[in-house]
Amino acid sequence: MNRNYALPITIVVAGVLIAGAVFWSGKSSTATPGADSNPQNVRAYTPGTDHVLGNPDAPVKVIEYYDLECPHCKLFNTTMHQIMDYYGASGKVAWISRPFPLAQIHSKAPKEAEAAECAAEQGGDTAYYAFVDKVFEVTPSDNGLDLAQLPTIAGQIGLNVDTFTACLSSGKYAKKILDSYQEAVKAGGQGTPYTLIMVGDESVALSGAQPYNSMRAAIDAVLSSLPGGATINAGATTTTQ
Repeated sequence: MNRNYALPITIVVAGVLIAGAVFWSGKSSTATPGADSNPQNVRAYTPGTDHVLGNPDAPVKVIEYYDLECPHCKLFNTTMHQIMDYYGASGKVAWISRPFPLAQIHSKAPKEAEAAECAAEQGGDTAYYAFVDKVFEVTPSDNGLDLAQLPTIAGQIGLNVDTFTACLSSGKYAKKILDSYQEAVKAGGQGTPYTLIMVGDESVALSGAQPYNSMRAAIDAVLSSLPGGATINAGATTTTQ
């Protein structure tokens, strides 16, 4: 999508959120210092690197940078599953998850993010999202998860625990997690969850654990601004990769 077309979408989304008084920036997020508030240099979906729920070719992609020990991310994870339950079957919206572990306050989060990559190594995106869901289910948040539970979680979602443990012990995904963290900061992330609604190479940033109605309003604004517009039937169900 060209930039001349993207600017009106940015304005429309901002207007919808502000008019509805549902833009919770800074009120429901875990902060990290040293970031720019303006989204830029945002990487689009990269097959083989990113994890996606929904249609990888969807015109609208919701990119979430998250921390597995962030309580607001835990809430937003549920919201995003509701979003995909509504939009997923249409193939017009996809959810891309990228780790943004705030190690300054959540020292366990980087290793948990590595563990999710080890899950994906065995079971692809389906295992990745299942593992993340299970971690959010069991962690008390704010660095409260016992890392010894990670292999147990892997077993609970049907992974080979020995293979998972060997992967996690190797640290093979540590650089990927660090790169993702640095990417999130460069893209404007100042806390988690940090979410971008993206069309082509243009994005609109949403900070904090946006509620379901806020996400629906923002996504609908983008879909309606696409060439020809777009409508979604209520009650659609998602498909997983």
